[in-house]
Amino acid sequence: MNVLKDKVVLLTGGTEGIGWECTLAYRRAGACLCIVSNDRGSIARASAALNDDRVLLVEADVADAGAVEAAVAACIARFGRLDAIHNNAGISHPSKAVHETTSAEWDRLFEVNVKSIYHTTRAGLPHLKASRGSILNTGSLVGEIGQEIHAAYSATKGAVAALTKSMALDYAPFGIRVNAVAPAGVLTPMLRSWSLEQPDPSSAESYLNGIHALGYCPEGDVIADACLFLLSDLARFITGCILPVSGGAELGYRRVLKS
Repeated sequence: MNVLKDKVVLLTGGTEGIGWECTLAYRRAGACLCIVSNDRGSIARASAALNDDRVLLVEADVADAGAVEAAVAACIARFGRLDAIHNNAGISHPSKAVHETTSAEWDRLFEVNVKSIYHTTRAGLPHLKASRGSILNTGSLVGEIGQEIHAAYSATKGAVAALTKSMALDYAPFGIRVNAVAPAGVLTPMLRSWSLEQPDPSSAESYLNGIHALGYCPEGDVIADACLFLLSDLARFITGCILPVSGGAELGYRRVLKS
């Protein structure tokens, strides 16, 4: 279904993991894409794989306000409009308790996972007002229920959930919808890095399968399908929603990863 036909979507972190699956889903749905990433290698791989004039790849750090403004300007220069922003870029390192987390690590997590939404919104809002567009944030189930030895990351995702709801209220008068997806485990490079930081990495796979009521840890395509729905007109009366895409993990997620 071409549910995003002729829509222009700015997608951060769109060259790996969930973001890459969203890139593929949005393209199949007919969207033009401005993909923002700070990883030059993954940008090169994405460019070679896509080879599509409907896709603009921009190298930028989403924690840098000036770089984000330049990315939005490049998007408008290329496509002439902006219909949606998907704030997907994020980091999860380090996997530590609060007292073990350095100030620099704490700040970087919040700059990338939370303040980047501030940057994209400030830069893109005038264009979204013109298109009566939408904003989608990639959150996490841990933002609601917490996660052991992952305090700062969980805090950023809790902030994303609260921010999503506040933005939905602020921008509803302009016809702009704001929602978020909240995955549990998803088999991405970031999750595999997290697994290696655990007390017993060898048990991570069985743990990740076990926390989901449906019995397995999914790939990023299941999240991309939910994101596609929320950005499309099929979700035209949904705003302020934090949608769990979690295989029922919230029903029993507080299991301990044993050392």
